[in-house]
Amino acid sequence: MPLIPEEPQIHESAQGPRATPASGRTAPTPRPVPGPRPAAHPRPGRPGPLRPAPPVQRAPRGVAVAKPGTSGPATPVAAAPAAAAPQVQLVPASAEGALDAAEEAVDLLLDSGGAPGEVLVITTGEQHPWAAHELSFGEASYWAQHDAGDDVFYTDAAAISRAGSRPVVVVAVNGGPAAAAVDVLPLAHARAGALLIVCGDPQQINSVLVAGV
Repeated sequence: MPLIPEEPQIHESAQGPRATPASGRTAPTPRPVPGPRPAAHPRPGRPGPLRPAPPVQRAPRGVAVAKPGTSGPATPVAAAPAAAAPQVQLVPASAEGALDAAEEAVDLLLDSGGAPGEVLVITTGEQHPWAAHELSFGEASYWAQHDAGDDVFYTDAAAISRAGSRPVVVVAVNGGPAAAAVDVLPLAHARAGALLIVCGDPQQINSVLVAGV
Protein backbone atom coordinates (compact mmCIF):
# COMPACT_ATOMS: atom_id res chain seq x y z
CA MET A 1 0.00 0.00 0.00
CA PRO A 2 2.70 2.59 0.71
CA LEU A 3 4.12 1.89 -2.72
CA ILE A 4 1.03 3.31 -4.37
CA PRO A 5 1.39 6.87 -2.99
CA GLU A 6 5.09 6.79 -3.79
CA GLU A 7 4.52 6.08 -7.49
CA PRO A 8 2.52 9.25 -8.13
CA GLN A 9 5.28 11.20 -6.40
CA ILE A 10 7.78 9.77 -8.84
CA HIS A 11 5.53 10.74 -11.74
CA GLU A 12 5.23 14.26 -10.39
CA SER A 13 8.96 14.57 -10.01
CA ALA A 14 9.40 13.28 -13.54
CA GLN A 15 6.96 15.83 -14.82
CA GLY A 16 8.68 18.59 -12.87
CA PRO A 17 12.04 18.16 -14.53
CA ARG A 18 10.42 17.83 -17.94
CA ALA A 19 8.80 21.21 -17.57
CA THR A 20 12.02 22.77 -16.44
CA PRO A 21 14.07 21.57 -19.39
CA ALA A 22 11.32 22.68 -21.72
CA SER A 23 11.55 26.15 -20.27
CA GLY A 24 15.30 25.86 -20.32
CA ARG A 25 15.23 24.97 -23.99
CA THR A 26 13.13 28.00 -24.76
CA ALA A 27 16.06 30.09 -23.62
CA PRO A 28 18.50 28.34 -25.97
CA THR A 29 16.04 28.71 -28.81
CA PRO A 30 17.42 32.23 -29.45
CA ARG A 31 20.58 30.36 -30.32
CA PRO A 32 19.39 30.36 -33.96
CA VAL A 33 21.58 33.47 -33.97
CA PRO A 34 23.41 31.42 -36.62
CA GLY A 35 20.53 32.86 -38.59
CA PRO A 36 22.99 35.59 -39.73
CA ARG A 37 24.84 32.83 -41.55
CA PRO A 38 22.57 33.26 -44.57
CA ALA A 39 24.04 36.73 -44.72
CA ALA A 40 27.40 35.02 -45.07
CA HIS A 41 26.17 33.23 -48.20
CA PRO A 42 26.02 36.42 -50.24
CA ARG A 43 29.61 37.14 -49.26
CA PRO A 44 31.04 34.16 -51.08
CA GLY A 45 28.73 34.93 -53.95
CA ARG A 46 29.99 38.50 -54.38
CA PRO A 47 33.71 37.77 -54.48
CA GLY A 48 32.96 34.80 -56.67
CA PRO A 49 31.93 36.78 -59.78
CA LEU A 50 34.39 39.56 -59.07
CA ARG A 51 37.41 37.28 -58.90
CA PRO A 52 36.81 35.42 -62.14
CA ALA A 53 36.31 38.68 -64.00
CA PRO A 54 39.87 39.99 -63.54
CA PRO A 55 41.48 36.63 -64.31
CA VAL A 56 39.74 36.68 -67.67
CA GLN A 57 41.45 39.95 -68.52
CA ARG A 58 44.74 38.81 -67.12
CA ALA A 59 44.55 35.54 -68.98
CA PRO A 60 46.04 36.88 -72.22
CA ARG A 61 48.57 38.91 -70.27
CA GLY A 62 49.59 36.48 -67.58
CA VAL A 63 51.90 33.58 -68.12
CA ALA A 64 50.05 31.49 -65.53
CA VAL A 65 47.38 30.65 -68.05
CA ALA A 66 50.04 30.12 -70.67
CA LYS A 67 51.45 27.19 -68.66
CA PRO A 68 48.57 24.85 -69.53
CA GLY A 69 49.41 25.53 -73.13
CA THR A 70 45.98 26.88 -74.00
CA SER A 71 47.28 30.43 -74.20
CA GLY A 72 50.10 29.32 -76.46
CA PRO A 73 47.79 29.04 -79.46
CA ALA A 74 45.81 32.02 -78.24
CA THR A 75 48.69 34.44 -78.62
CA PRO A 76 49.29 33.66 -82.29
CA VAL A 77 45.55 33.87 -82.91
CA ALA A 78 45.52 37.35 -81.41
CA ALA A 79 48.48 38.39 -83.55
CA ALA A 80 47.05 36.89 -86.73
CA PRO A 81 43.94 39.07 -86.99
CA ALA A 82 45.99 42.19 -86.35
CA ALA A 83 48.30 41.41 -89.27
CA ALA A 84 45.52 40.18 -91.54
CA ALA A 85 43.29 43.23 -91.08
CA PRO A 86 45.03 46.35 -92.40
CA GLN A 87 43.25 49.65 -92.16
CA VAL A 88 41.77 50.94 -95.40
CA GLN A 89 41.76 54.64 -96.32
CA LEU A 90 40.02 56.04 -99.37
CA VAL A 91 41.31 59.20 -101.05
CA PRO A 92 38.74 60.51 -103.55
CA ALA A 93 40.37 61.33 -106.88
CA SER A 94 39.63 61.16 -110.58
CA ALA A 95 41.46 58.75 -112.82
CA GLU A 96 43.60 61.63 -114.01
CA GLY A 97 44.42 62.83 -110.49
CA ALA A 98 44.78 59.44 -108.78
CA LEU A 99 48.55 59.28 -109.31
CA ASP A 100 49.06 62.77 -107.88
CA ALA A 101 46.88 61.85 -104.91
CA ALA A 102 48.99 58.74 -104.34
CA GLU A 103 52.17 60.85 -104.41
CA GLU A 104 50.70 63.20 -101.81
CA ALA A 105 49.76 60.24 -99.64
CA VAL A 106 53.31 58.92 -99.84
CA ASP A 107 54.73 62.35 -98.96
CA LEU A 108 52.46 62.51 -95.89
CA LEU A 109 53.58 59.07 -94.79
CA LEU A 110 57.26 59.97 -95.09
CA ASP A 111 56.77 63.35 -93.44
CA SER A 112 55.06 61.66 -90.49
CA GLY A 113 58.10 59.46 -89.91
CA GLY A 114 57.38 56.46 -92.11
CA ALA A 115 60.30 54.63 -93.65
CA PRO A 116 60.50 54.75 -97.48
CA GLY A 117 61.15 51.02 -97.64
CA GLU A 118 57.79 50.33 -95.98
CA VAL A 119 55.75 51.77 -98.86
CA LEU A 120 54.59 50.05 -102.05
CA VAL A 121 52.74 52.03 -104.73
CA ILE A 122 50.62 50.25 -107.35
CA THR A 123 49.06 51.81 -110.43
CA THR A 124 46.16 50.35 -112.39
CA GLY A 125 46.76 52.36 -115.54
CA GLU A 126 49.86 54.16 -116.76
CA GLN A 127 53.05 53.29 -114.92
CA HIS A 128 54.58 55.69 -112.45
CA PRO A 129 57.40 57.70 -114.08
CA TRP A 130 59.92 56.21 -111.64
CA ALA A 131 58.95 52.65 -112.58
CA ALA A 132 59.11 53.43 -116.29
CA HIS A 133 62.55 54.98 -115.84
CA GLU A 134 63.99 52.10 -113.80
CA LEU A 135 62.57 49.47 -116.13
CA SER A 136 64.51 51.09 -118.95
CA PHE A 137 67.63 49.67 -117.29
CA GLY A 138 66.20 46.17 -117.26
CA GLU A 139 63.91 44.19 -114.99
CA ALA A 140 66.81 42.67 -113.07
CA SER A 141 67.98 45.99 -111.61
CA TYR A 142 64.38 47.14 -111.23
CA TRP A 143 63.34 44.18 -109.06
CA ALA A 144 66.66 44.25 -107.24
CA GLN A 145 65.56 47.58 -105.78
CA HIS A 146 62.30 45.98 -104.73
CA ASP A 147 64.15 43.20 -102.93
CA ALA A 148 66.52 45.65 -101.27
CA GLY A 149 63.57 47.42 -99.66
CA ASP A 150 65.47 50.66 -99.15
CA ASP A 151 63.05 53.02 -100.88
CA VAL A 152 59.46 53.45 -102.02
CA PHE A 153 58.79 50.93 -104.77
CA TYR A 154 56.44 51.62 -107.69
CA THR A 155 54.88 48.93 -109.82
CA ASP A 156 51.75 48.37 -111.88
CA ALA A 157 48.82 45.99 -111.77
CA ALA A 158 50.42 43.63 -114.27
CA ALA A 159 53.39 42.97 -111.98
CA ILE A 160 51.65 43.06 -108.59
CA SER A 161 51.83 39.30 -108.25
CA ARG A 162 55.62 39.57 -108.11
CA ALA A 163 55.64 42.35 -105.52
CA GLY A 164 56.05 41.39 -101.90
CA SER A 165 54.12 42.64 -98.91
CA ARG A 166 54.94 45.91 -97.15
CA PRO A 167 53.44 47.68 -94.14
CA VAL A 168 51.81 50.34 -96.34
CA VAL A 169 50.38 49.82 -99.82
CA VAL A 170 49.10 52.74 -101.89
CA VAL A 171 46.92 52.04 -104.92
CA ALA A 172 46.36 54.68 -107.61
CA VAL A 173 43.29 53.79 -109.68
CA ASN A 174 44.50 55.87 -112.61
CA GLY A 175 42.70 54.12 -115.45
CA GLY A 176 43.38 50.82 -117.10
CA PRO A 177 40.80 48.12 -117.81
CA ALA A 178 37.34 48.54 -116.34
CA ALA A 179 37.95 45.64 -113.95
CA ALA A 180 41.42 46.83 -112.95
CA ALA A 181 40.37 47.89 -109.47
CA VAL A 182 38.45 44.65 -108.97
CA ASP A 183 41.57 42.65 -109.75
CA VAL A 184 44.13 44.84 -108.01
CA LEU A 185 42.49 45.80 -104.74
CA PRO A 186 42.21 42.27 -103.30
CA LEU A 187 45.88 41.63 -104.12
CA ALA A 188 46.92 44.99 -102.70
CA HIS A 189 44.89 44.33 -99.56
CA ALA A 190 46.65 41.02 -99.09
CA ARG A 191 50.06 42.72 -99.34
CA ALA A 192 49.30 45.57 -96.94
CA GLY A 193 50.61 44.80 -93.49
CA ALA A 194 49.08 47.74 -91.63
CA LEU A 195 47.56 50.27 -94.03
CA LEU A 196 46.00 50.25 -97.49
CA ILE A 197 45.42 53.63 -99.16
CA VAL A 198 43.30 53.69 -102.31
CA CYS A 199 43.20 56.80 -104.49
CA GLY A 200 40.43 56.91 -107.07
CA ASP A 201 36.71 57.15 -107.71
CA PRO A 202 34.92 56.54 -104.38
CA GLN A 203 31.91 54.80 -105.95
CA GLN A 204 34.07 52.38 -107.88
CA ILE A 205 36.33 51.66 -104.94
CA ASN A 206 33.49 51.27 -102.44
CA SER A 207 31.76 48.78 -104.69
CA VAL A 208 34.92 46.68 -104.69
CA LEU A 209 35.46 47.03 -100.95
CA VAL A 210 31.87 46.05 -100.19
CA ALA A 211 32.30 43.03 -102.44
CA GLY A 212 34.71 41.65 -99.86
CA VAL A 213 38.19 43.10 -100.16
